[in-house]
Amino acid sequence: MNKPDTRKHLAAAPQAGASYLTAEERAAKGRALRDAVPRTSQAGWMPPPNRRDPVELLMESNAGRLLDLIPIRFGRMSTSPFAFYRGAASLMAADLASTPTSGIRVQACGDAHLMNFGGFATPERNLIFDINDLDETLPAPFEWDVKRLAASVVIAAEHLALPKRDAARVAVDLVREYRERMFNYGWMRALDVWYDRIDLQKYLDQTGDPEIIAAARKRLAERIEAEKRKSVPEHLYPKLVSEQGERPRIKDEPPLIFHPTEEQAPGLASGYAEAIASYRESLPEHTRILFDRFHFFDLAFKVVGVGSVGTMCGVGLFMAADNDPLFLQVKEARSSVLEPYAGTSLHPNHGQRVIVGQRLMQAASDVFLGWTRGKNGRDFYVRQLRDMKLSAIIGDWDASMLRQYGRMCAHALARAHARSGDAAMIAGYMGSGQTFDDAICEFATEYCSQNKSDYRAFLSAIREGRIEVVLEEK
Repeated sequence: MNKPDTRKHLAAAPQAGASYLTAEERAAKGRALRDAVPRTSQAGWMPPPNRRDPVELLMESNAGRLLDLIPIRFGRMSTSPFAFYRGAASLMAADLASTPTSGIRVQACGDAHLMNFGGFATPERNLIFDINDLDETLPAPFEWDVKRLAASVVIAAEHLALPKRDAARVAVDLVREYRERMFNYGWMRALDVWYDRIDLQKYLDQTGDPEIIAAARKRLAERIEAEKRKSVPEHLYPKLVSEQGERPRIKDEPPLIFHPTEEQAPGLASGYAEAIASYRESLPEHTRILFDRFHFFDLAFKVVGVGSVGTMCGVGLFMAADNDPLFLQVKEARSSVLEPYAGTSLHPNHGQRVIVGQRLMQAASDVFLGWTRGKNGRDFYVRQLRDMKLSAIIGDWDASMLRQYGRMCAHALARAHARSGDAAMIAGYMGSGQTFDDAICEFATEYCSQNKSDYRAFLSAIREGRIEVVLEEK
């Protein structure tokens, strides 16, 4: 497979006076792609003969991580096949590179599983639903995101001990939602696509069970109120900060929250002045004026997620006044797991890659999004630590709840892809029937088995002592 070069833009800049193709003409170009890559060729999964050992790939992904935190990462991945899948984006990226693609590229998420979607507040303080983790974003084939999302819903269904027929139905329904939403976007005006967003508090899905929707709305309302309380300074500040001594200081809670050494985070002595100045320059001018009201007080490393454990992630405390804090999350941005297969990034700083991809894919983004580079040469991106962020808690879901949530994720993914890709061409390739839906469902079902096999190999490596794990208390 030839590796495309993402240093080229997704689409060439239009020439002055150039003609354009109608949505139907672009859809026809998409349909023509089926001759070379039939939709049925997207079905199923068979590991290639030269497939790498999954444990070796996971060990390679530890390069550059904090060694003391790697056992925590692997401990979190060891709890279930679903948790393993969340932390093994690099494995699936390698596998997806061996599958057929239509050649239609979008700004891809790179790690589009169920838990990387959720709700958050826009700068206007509205609550929307969208992709909320874009650490791996890169231009790539649209099918890769669809396949990873579909596989995640099948693996989640198995995690919930749902019948296999329900898992298949949920996966087909998810892909159908993506396909039908993409058709709608393909014939919408360009600005209407760009401005479209999923309002979490007004979201309606007429195809769902009214009782399930009502129950979901009740749970959502309770979560929103809880997150509103957690996001206010009166909640965050006493939880994270100690005022013992002359200056406010983030509380240490090792091994999950701790202050780095000068060796771990060069720049400590200067208060990270160079990195903060570089971050400030990445902000829009009007946001700089707001940011300049705040003064840096402290930074501590904070372990987050599953796949990010071991990377240099922290929380910075900034103050505008005694009762006016700002908490910024600082996350290390490494090369995307897609890069070996989709091509190198256009951007010289991986933090910039993440932020540009985030602004392109999300309907609205955090006002404090920016990037910087540390004295250690590592790239970082920055956002607010918590701004009414809601993630799924799937532990007690039934098939109807999983179906409803899967459809929301598919809607958000289609909207994100339509902003950077040619929605009409993608819709033309997928078609109006169920052929594409069934093909991706078959892939997702069979890849669920692959994930289980890799998970068993991972557990074997733990038992053999090749991998050290730390299991956290619940």
